Amino acid sequence: MDITEIPVTTIKGEVTSLSKFDSPVKLIVNVASRCGLAPQYEKLEALQKQYGDRGFTVLGFPSNQFLQELGSEDKIEEYCSTTWGVTFPMFERIKVNGRNEHPLYSELKKTADADGKAGKVSWNFEKFLITADGTVHRFRPRTEPDAPQIVELIEASLPA
Repeated sequence: MDITEIPVTTIKGEVTSLSKFDSPVKLIVNVASRCGLAPQYEKLEALQKQYGDRGFTVLGFPSNQFLQELGSEDKIEEYCSTTWGVTFPMFERIKVNGRNEHPLYSELKKTADADGKAGKVSWNFEKFLITADGTVHRFRPRTEPDAPQIVELIEASLPA
């Protein structure tokens, strides 16, 4: 299944798909405003600013799966823009695990991390980097967005 064709809903309520985002390199992250890892928003936004003009985008998918997200899309959007200056696309709250998980995450979770483990999203801020050739790379929550292994993959996938 081509994950870029799976329907997703923006934080403003528009149904779209990842194929509508021209960027060939995408970093998909399940985010949560009240998580201890929320300062990663700053590094996600820095990556967006640094590489956005070259064909990269961060895509934020709020999730209350771990009971750390705000109660409405409006509150999430306001928090992200005023606290972290987020300009990258954000989507409606979704479930990343379990019976009602979003189909996008059903597909993403088939990808193994560096230790060879696929399956459930372990926590907020798990990252899935889709490189220009369509390969999905998985990074667990404590891997910072600007970690060398992520930056190297981004740079290798973008035009100079």
